[in-house]
Amino acid sequence: MIVLIAAVSKNWAIGKNNQMLWHLPNDFKHFKTKTMNQTIVMGRKTFESLPGVLPNRKHVIITRDPDYKVPENCLVTNNLLEVLENYKQEKIYIIGGGEIYKQALPFADVLELTIVNQNFQNADAFFPEINLKEWKTITQEKHLKDEKHLFDYEFITLSKK
Repeated sequence: MIVLIAAVSKNWAIGKNNQMLWHLPNDFKHFKTKTMNQTIVMGRKTFESLPGVLPNRKHVIITRDPDYKVPENCLVTNNLLEVLENYKQEKIYIIGGGEIYKQALPFADVLELTIVNQNFQNADAFFPEINLKEWKTITQEKHLKDEKHLFDYEFITLSKK
């Protein structure tokens, strides 16, 4: 099963300068819960934006750089399709960035999205827009902004029809 997991704004923004555009502690907890003890697949820039290797997850990094120094306990490849083929018997989470999401979307079975109720015009990375007619909402959980979360947001799980 291929799951794309992302936090996106209303205009599909996911980041700028390899950084997230918002800070939602509950989204970090949600991400951790979903991906714990799973295989996570990401582009090199996404990996480099992380605080390091995330505990209790198998990391697969996709890069075009043939000289990329493989971080300890990580696998590196230059081909997303190869990853999808090699892990077709497992659940894998695609965690970014924009180009990797775009390549993986046609193969996705599930989308785990955190929708941030805000537009971010200054973004330089975007999640590919999806055709909602191709997806069925499985769960939806709305949250209002509070002292730790500057924006309203919702967790939504979509399954391919």
